[in-house]
Amino acid sequence: MHTPIGDLTVSEEDGRIVALDWGWGRDQTQTPLLLRARRQIEEYFDGARTEFDLPLAPAGTDYQRRVWAALCDIPAGATRTYRDIARVAGGSARSVGGANSRNPIPLIIPCHRVTATDGIGGYSGGDGLPTKRFLLALEGAGDDLLTTNSHSTRHAS
Repeated sequence: MHTPIGDLTVSEEDGRIVALDWGWGRDQTQTPLLLRARRQIEEYFDGARTEFDLPLAPAGTDYQRRVWAALCDIPAGATRTYRDIARVAGGSARSVGGANSRNPIPLIIPCHRVTATDGIGGYSGGDGLPTKRFLLALEGAGDDLLTTNSHSTRHAS
C-alpha cells in the first residue's frame, strides 16, 4: 500500500498480522484481514483512527512481546521513554531499545512513541527520524520533540 511514509507491506499468517515492512514485500492473496488492516492504516493516516483493532502475532522472545504489549498501551499523541517502558516490561532502557528495533509490526505496535529521556530518541523505520517525527506530528505529539536536535544514538524502531 502507498502511505505518506512510503510504501508498506502488511503480512498475515494464520489469521493474524505478523509483519509490517517498508517497501513491497512478497505477493499475498488479499484476505479479509489484510483488507481490514489496509483500511485501518488508511484511516490512521487520514486522522480518522488513533488505535488499531487487529489480531497480532509478532514473533519474538517473551521479553520482546512484553515490551511490545507495553507499547500498545501508549495512547496516540503521547510518548513514553525507554526507561518508562522498562519499568513496565522489565529490563533496562537499552533492552527496551533492542526490543523496539526488532518490532516486526511497526506503526501498529507504536514503537515510534518511545523517546529518549533527553530528546526524540532513534528510529529505524522508513527514513529514520523524519518518519518518527512525521508520525508523532500526525498524532499531535508535543512540538518540543519534533524540533529538537537532541536524540539518542540508538536506532530503535
